[in-house]
Order: sequence, then C-alpha cells, then structure tokens
Amino acid sequence: MPMKSPVIIDLKFDQEEVAAALKGAFPDREVVNLLHPIHRKRDLSGIDYAVVWKPGADLFSRAKDLKVVFSGGAGVDHVLTLPGLPDVPLVRFVDDTLTTRMSEWVVMQCLLHMRQHRLYEAQRDKRIWRELSQPEAKDFTVGIMGFGVLGQDSAKKLRTLGFNVIGWSKSGRKVEGFETFGDSGLDTFLGRSDILVGLLPLTPDTKGIFNTGLFTRLSRKGPFGAPVFINAGRGGSQVEGDIVASLNDGTLHGASLDVFEQEPLPLESPLWSMDKAFLTPHAAAASDVAALFRHVEQQIERLEGGKPLEHLVDRNAGY
Repeated sequence: MPMKSPVIIDLKFDQEEVAAALKGAFPDREVVNLLHPIHRKRDLSGIDYAVVWKPGADLFSRAKDLKVVFSGGAGVDHVLTLPGLPDVPLVRFVDDTLTTRMSEWVVMQCLLHMRQHRLYEAQRDKRIWRELSQPEAKDFTVGIMGFGVLGQDSAKKLRTLGFNVIGWSKSGRKVEGFETFGDSGLDTFLGRSDILVGLLPLTPDTKGIFNTGLFTRLSRKGPFGAPVFINAGRGGSQVEGDIVASLNDGTLHGASLDVFEQEPLPLESPLWSMDKAFLTPHAAAASDVAALFRHVEQQIERLEGGKPLEHLVDRNAGY
C-alpha cells in the first residue's frame, strides 16, 4: 500500500488551539505544522495537501507538488490573492459549527437593534429608568445580501423568531420558502429592507458595495424610520467612512460590524466611540480548528476514494 501524503498546516490561528486540535487529527498520515520550529525547514516537495490561513510567503514555492489547497475559513479572498497560488482545486471551509456561530451572531445583532439595547445601556449609564416602546420582529423585514449556506441558515432562524426575511445573491438563486432577488431586483430588495445583513464574499464586484449610495436606497418605512446595517461578510465590502457619515446624519439608524477594512480596527477609527454601532473583532464565526481538520480529513478521504471534492471555489467568481 502506498504511503499516504502528509498534510501541511500553515494557519495563523492561536497556536495552542491548533496544537490541541491536531491531537488525534490525521492519524494515518504525517502532519507538517509549519509554525512548529521542528518543521520550519522541512522539505515540502511531494506533499499533496495544504491547509492555510495567511500562510508564509514562500509556502507555494516550497510546496511545488500540491494537489489541493484548503482554506482555513469560509472566506477565500485571502487565498486567491496569495503569490504563487498553484492552479489546483481550492476548497473552502463549510461546517455546521461555523454556520451556527454565524447565524447566532446575526440573530443576536438583529435583536439588539430591535430591542433598542444601546438606548437601555445609555439609560443604565445615566441611572435612568424608563421603558422604551418595543416593536416586534414581524414589524421588520431583514434583507440578507449573500444567500448561500450562511445566509440561508440565518434566514431560517430569523424567520422562526417572526422576522420577515428576503434574500439577495448575484445569481438570484431560488430558495424554497423565501423571496429572493438577483442583480435586476436589487433596488426592490433594498427598498424593502429595514435591516440589511451583509454576508457577501469579497470579489471585485462586492468591494466597497456597502456605501452611502446603497444605504440611501434602503427602506425608510420600518419602525425606526431609518435602516440598520449589519456586516459579518468581508471588511473590504464596506466603506467605513460612509458608515460613520450615515450614522451621524441619520441615513442609518444603527450598525453592527464584525469585519473591517483594516483589521484590527485602527485605534483612531471613529467607530470605536459611536453609540449607534456594535463592534466585534471578526469573531462572529471563528473557525473551530478541530472541525476544520475533520472537514479536511473528510475531503481528502473523498478524493483518495475516487469521489469529487466538495465546496470547491470558482476562481472566476471569487467564491
């Protein structure tokens, strides 16, 4: 029986978490963790697989025989721009743990805005005791831009709570149980969205798409008279100067941001001090490293068993 190919691990994650997840992972093949001192100078020729997240600049020049590259996260824009990326299948990370974490974060943000949590926090700081009017979920239409696995799971959970939910994707894909829109229906979609949720991949078409021009096309008919913007997709899809201006002038009622144009968010960013914005540090759906390795194992098993890989990236589309 031929020896199974090793797996290269080059993940700029918490290394204690990576080390813990590697215990018991890939039990029948060698693991080459490039952030471990013992492996940094290892000859990488003849290795078929690499799992990457912000890998070393010389990875692909050293690992010239790769057959598959696995992204360490759901997003792949960071991989597609890597120098020397070989023309081999690229697989994105899809797993229930990641999907569930993302949809929980989206639901939480919608509820925080709906229940006016920021205003209650301000009352607490001032020792004020006053009940605010509380709209219901059924009073809001949530528009989700990016209606793939993550968007659809968020939509199902929001609908369970009573929100009206509509979806948009570039292709206008049909999803049973939801009204969906494509490019030609973007204006209609935006005009009905009281809360806009961004779960888009970063591509040339989506770079900077969340800007003042788009915010002004959102619904003004919701309970607050101005829309809410929530983004957990990619920071490059938003224009933060426009978000700040739109919060200040009332174009947006509020915002929740998990991703930013520059990460970590610079200390001088005005977003830090804006009462109308909830911020989290790209933590909405952090990859479960153990789940990532299980996903990679399953895909390698499929490939070596003669089955096609799943969750392949279309490089032309960018996701």
